[in-house]
Amino acid sequence: MKKTTLFLLFMMIIGSLGAQKGRQITIIHTNDLHSRLAGFAPELNYSPLSVNDDKTLGGFSRIAAIIENEKKNAGGITLVLDAGDFLMGTLFQGLEPSTGFQLRLMKKMGYDAVCIGNHEFDFGPAKLAEIINSSISNGEIPPIISSNIQFDPEDNGDNALDKLFNDGRISRTLIIEKEGIRIGLFSLMGVVADDNAAYARPVTFSRQIPAAKKMVRELKNNGCEMIICLSHSGVSKDNTGGWSGEDVELARKVKDIDVIISGHTHTTIEEPIMINNTVIVQTGEYGKSVGVLKMALDGEKYEAGKYVLVPVDDRIMGSREVAAMIDEQEVKLTNEILLPIGLDYGKPVAESDFPVECNEQGEFRNSNLGPLVADAIYNYVNKNVPGGTDVAMVAVGVIRDNIVPGIQTAPDIFRIMSMGAGNDNVPGYPLSRLYVTGHELKGILEIMYIAGESTPANYCFYSGLKAEYDPGKGLLKKISKVSIANSDGAFREVDFSKNNPALYSIVANSYMLEYVSIIKKLSKGLVKVIPKDVNGLPVNDMKNTIMDFDSNREGTQEGREWLAIVHYLKTMKDINGNGVPDIDQKYKVAIKSFSVTEGK
Repeated sequence: MKKTTLFLLFMMIIGSLGAQKGRQITIIHTNDLHSRLAGFAPELNYSPLSVNDDKTLGGFSRIAAIIENEKKNAGGITLVLDAGDFLMGTLFQGLEPSTGFQLRLMKKMGYDAVCIGNHEFDFGPAKLAEIINSSISNGEIPPIISSNIQFDPEDNGDNALDKLFNDGRISRTLIIEKEGIRIGLFSLMGVVADDNAAYARPVTFSRQIPAAKKMVRELKNNGCEMIICLSHSGVSKDNTGGWSGEDVELARKVKDIDVIISGHTHTTIEEPIMINNTVIVQTGEYGKSVGVLKMALDGEKYEAGKYVLVPVDDRIMGSREVAAMIDEQEVKLTNEILLPIGLDYGKPVAESDFPVECNEQGEFRNSNLGPLVADAIYNYVNKNVPGGTDVAMVAVGVIRDNIVPGIQTAPDIFRIMSMGAGNDNVPGYPLSRLYVTGHELKGILEIMYIAGESTPANYCFYSGLKAEYDPGKGLLKKISKVSIANSDGAFREVDFSKNNPALYSIVANSYMLEYVSIIKKLSKGLVKVIPKDVNGLPVNDMKNTIMDFDSNREGTQEGREWLAIVHYLKTMKDINGNGVPDIDQKYKVAIKSFSVTEGK
């Protein structure tokens, strides 16, 4: 009898060990969704409740269906995670402060945790708190994690967000226990992402590596068998074709992180990156794919198994429930934001028979979209604001989407210039204007060109301006000639000597012009620019540069880049007679503001 009992006990132990060895955790993950609730390119074609009848990508209805299917077929433990920048990128963001819809939708879709990215701060920390509070008051939301966030005790601007931490609505770590397994999660905002979070202040972020070591230690001490980092930091390819970036450094310098769900860089990682014993994955951008990572227990360590990026396209039959919820938001968006400015969510604005593109990861210098956007701003301002502008400028980094051939609607145009918000109810950064001397203008052009050579996001396109550029010349001596367009289209040369008091106006979105105000800092003191108003007086508060597009109405009627594009496209001819303007054929090719004069 004793022998039988001992044998059975032995077999139970062996069976238990075998079960533990084969234990599997499936991690379903996304990053940089940027409020792409509906499928896109062009959105008018999007049909989530049917398959194989359009070429659109993404859409939360399809993502929800993928999550449901993967959870059903996974077996074992499943986690659904997002690595930040889930907000900001479509017209839907304009409703978020009042509805907090997206976080509630992500809870409905099955997300177990999300982290905060830099674009969650596009409305500022107070507005982010408002969005989260609005979400909570209207329903359930997934846990939100932010591990290296820091609040300023001397500034009230982050008090509402700080309170959410104190109330446990946002946490520095999260422990999820499923089937007896404790899984620890933490999140990081990387240095580059922090630098891009211009409106996060007074919120700051502590150094990534020390924060990670602290979080890992806490989670290990709390009995976590697996540790996952949601890192809004990113990876990229170096000059040798190998992987580099903040998340690679994180994996090298911090032990015991099993998985890094990466975000921010919009990088598609086809095969997991293995650094020491850490797995790094990232899905790309905008919900074009969903990552599914299998982790299996091998002894005392979880090892990476099968990994797939599931394409989010028209082969996926979407969730009917999620589609209906988004349709309701479209109606609300039309009624509250679009109709007051004369637009409708599904009404055609223009069409194109060719792609109009600006790809930060590709040949951005040959963009045909950058010049179109700059021309649109230039045209819009000079038609609608007294004094107009001499120069309109736009950087690669604020162009967020391309124009795919087909009929374009307001949401398609908005996605091109989708970041930020102003002081009214219309999404998008407002257009701003400042004045500089000819000498300062040359300095700006010199510095921005250099900045664009090192960082593609800083490369600028201009309208109303031509410059001759010799890359062989020395620092700050590369531009030999600058010309500004007159109202008749002819160009006049700018005298950029220091003793020329003439002022020249520059228009860009408010986010971009903030960089002009700190050009001295960016240039390490080599170039000094004092932003001025029309009278030549220094501008001390950049908010005062925001233009009023209707002085007959009370308050400041703000303009937007995307509205400039809408108005510009509507001026174009209807070539095929279908009642929809066609994008001018001149934009089939890049239009250069800078001509290379090497050797002249």
